[in-house]
Order: sequence, then C-alpha cells, then structure tokens
Amino acid sequence: MSIHSGVVLDVASLAEQDLDLSGLMDSLEDWDVHPATSRAQTLDRIQGKQVAVTNKVVIDAEMMRACPELKLICITATGTNNVDLVAAKELGITVSNVVAYATDSVVQHVFAMMLSHFCSLPQYSDGVRSGDWSRSEQFCLLDYPVLELRGQVLGIIGYGELGRALAKVAEAFGMKVLIAEREGAGELREGRIWLDDLLLQADVISLHVPLADNTENLIDSRRLGLMKESALLINTARGAVVDNKALAEALRKGEIGGAALDVLDQEPPPEDHVLLAGDIPNLLLTPHSAWAGRGARQNVVNETLANIRAFIAGESRNRVA
Repeated sequence: MSIHSGVVLDVASLAEQDLDLSGLMDSLEDWDVHPATSRAQTLDRIQGKQVAVTNKVVIDAEMMRACPELKLICITATGTNNVDLVAAKELGITVSNVVAYATDSVVQHVFAMMLSHFCSLPQYSDGVRSGDWSRSEQFCLLDYPVLELRGQVLGIIGYGELGRALAKVAEAFGMKVLIAEREGAGELREGRIWLDDLLLQADVISLHVPLADNTENLIDSRRLGLMKESALLINTARGAVVDNKALAEALRKGEIGGAALDVLDQEPPPEDHVLLAGDIPNLLLTPHSAWAGRGARQNVVNETLANIRAFIAGESRNRVA
C-alpha cells in the first residue's frame, strides 16, 4: 500500500526531547508534527493525511467521515477511548495501539510508592529538613514506623501484563501475593480469590484493571470499609476505578492506612479536586507519571513505528479496529 503522509497530533505528551524519533520520521515521506492539538484544530490537521498519530487527542466519527484519505490511526497508548472504533470499522480505517510498553516503569513506580509508605520516607525527609535530626539526642530518628515488605500480603486486582510482573517482584521481596477474581465472574478460578475476601486480607492493594462499566468505582465506600485499617491502596490504573470522594473520607477518618495514587478521575485535576484538599493524611499523589520512564516512552515510539510498517506491508499488528 502506498502511504506517504502523516501527522503527529500531540508529540509533547511523550516528552519527546530525550527520545529518538528518527525511525518514525523516516517511515513516511511527509510528516507534520505538533506538540499539541486542540479539538478545534484536529480536523484541519488530519485532513489530507493518510496516517494520524494521537495519544489523547480525540478523533471522532465526524472527523473520520470528513477525511477520506485517512487510512490508519495510531494511538500511542493502550487505551482507545479517544478514537471512535465503531466508526473506524465502518469506514475501513485501521486503528492500532501499543501494549506492554511500560511494564518495567509502572512496576518500578508501584514499588517506589510502596517503599515510600512502609519506610515513612516523606516524614523522615521532612524531619531532617525541619531540624529534628540535628536536635536529636541520639544518632538517628525513630519517630515514624518502618516496616519490611517481607511477609506483607499484596492483593493484585487485574492480573494482566502489569499484574503478573508486579507479582514476580513482590515475591522477590518475600511478600505473599493474592490475585482477585475478575469482577462479575461466575466462578472462582484456581489461584484466584474473590475481591471482597482479598480486601479483608491484604496489607497492600494494587489496581491494574482498565476502566469499564464493571470497574468504574470498583473500590467504593463499602469496599474501602472492608480493608484493614493499616492497608495501603495503590492505583496506577485509571482514576475512576476508585470512588475519589469516598477515598478522601476514608483517609480523613483513618479507615485505611494510606493511599498512593498516580491517577485521578479528572486529569489534569481541577485545583479544587476532592483529593487535592490539604487536610487529607497519608496520601501520596503523582501526576500520571508511572508510565513515563524513558525506556517506556521510547517503546511507544518504536511500537508505533512497527505498527505503521506492518500496515504498509499489509500485515495486522496491534489492531483494535
């Protein structure tokens, strides 16, 4: 297939400054590359192009119908909710995504959060900076609890690529791993445990499920109430998998030991978001950066290039529509 023109709609979302884009740029004769693209600009920028590369920019049915030259949409992420897949199939437009590109980065981030919590790193760092260590009558500070991961129970909700990789590292730390059965499953598979039972037993709960009808607010006030008072909830999946308002209240009331979140139900969050309030204790927030290791971001570029080359060769690769 003769494919010569493409557009990258939001390359800044990959923080491309430290990435090698040369292979991608050499894949077609003509590329337009934009740091970001607003909804009002999208149609104009994809018109006349055969390939559109998007991370979060929405490409809807109306836009596709107005662009008869468009043959391939490459999503530089695993999630596909920003592209109308039904319309793409109807119009014969291939859509591809990238998968399993950030496993190492996300697992590393989860354990950074876990270790920060169990080692009380923020509290000790603040104590040093405030002079507590300098004023100490002994050689160290022991003001905050430090617990080893060995022997702790890790509950994994979502046992795909990320969940399986997380389990391997957890076992290396000497943690006991529990795996939740899929929500709405009719029967319990071997090696799985019902979600409510997992929540009752786990010291750490890590979420790795996609956002869908059966996972939205999966962790709600009732399920937060099932957790141990010492339990740590980690979410690097999607913000709306957790009821954000219920979590804020659970932390304020001390119903769970803490939460470490890389995602919120609105991104970027408004300044008055319920979980950005200054009175919420034991909450660690990072700005959807768990996936952002340099190697992971380069994987996105390389996988997108491979998808384009496969399409030109008439092959199906990472095709979602």
